[in-house]
Amino acid sequence: MAIDKVPNIQEYISHHLTNLQLDLRTFKLVNPNNIGIYKNFWILNIDSMFFSLILGLLFLMIFYKIANRVTTGVPGRFQSGVELIFVFVDKNIKDIYRSKNSLIGPLSLTIFVWCLLMNLMDLIPTDLFPYISKCTIGLSTIRIVPSTDINITTAMALGVFILIIYYSLRIKGISGFTKELTLFPFKNPIFIPINIILESVSLFAKPISLSLRLFGNMYSGELIFILINGLLPWWIQWMLNVPWAIFHILIIVLQAFIFMVLTVVYLSMASEEH
Repeated sequence: MAIDKVPNIQEYISHHLTNLQLDLRTFKLVNPNNIGIYKNFWILNIDSMFFSLILGLLFLMIFYKIANRVTTGVPGRFQSGVELIFVFVDKNIKDIYRSKNSLIGPLSLTIFVWCLLMNLMDLIPTDLFPYISKCTIGLSTIRIVPSTDINITTAMALGVFILIIYYSLRIKGISGFTKELTLFPFKNPIFIPINIILESVSLFAKPISLSLRLFGNMYSGELIFILINGLLPWWIQWMLNVPWAIFHILIIVLQAFIFMVLTVVYLSMASEEH
């Protein structure tokens, strides 16, 4: 059921797809009714930032606690779960990344678990947190799935992109990286302008594909939950919510895995000497 009484499905959908925003120029919350005119650099989606940081801290606390309580005997359930994640991530890194790098392991583990936790927020009932927010701060405009915010997925992809440029310059040098952009795939100097266009498109497509793939899949999943709750009466919603949630678990895990694997692949390509 909707948090507030809304006259039609369009308002219900719009309400649940609106972020809780802060204007950094005035440090005041943006009026949800005027949300359409606040599309600029100085607007911060504080709900996305809040839940991203909370989930990141939760990941660090859990893994730090488990690491300090590791036993050599029969492990507990939490230790077994963490070890399975470690082995899973480590196996994928060894299969893809051929160079030696002390950063790639922690980075891949962080990306996988953090994305997974953010995606899992999509399984929480749609109206639960808006109701809690309305009772506590008087605002029901809140979104709790950070990966459905294009700003969050783009920020993560840009972080990976910066590492791609860094390792490309570090491993290949400025000269090698420049030659890679200008002399590939056609080695004849006549084709340098064409090579630059082709390689630039390929280079910039990496962060764009990373961010849009995660955002698109999670946004569509969230939208389906909202449509089910907005179109059907509360007593029958579970008949569609439960099957979709079970199927959506596969998407949640798969998208976190894909983001991690593509990060490792891109960094492996950047670390290759030519």
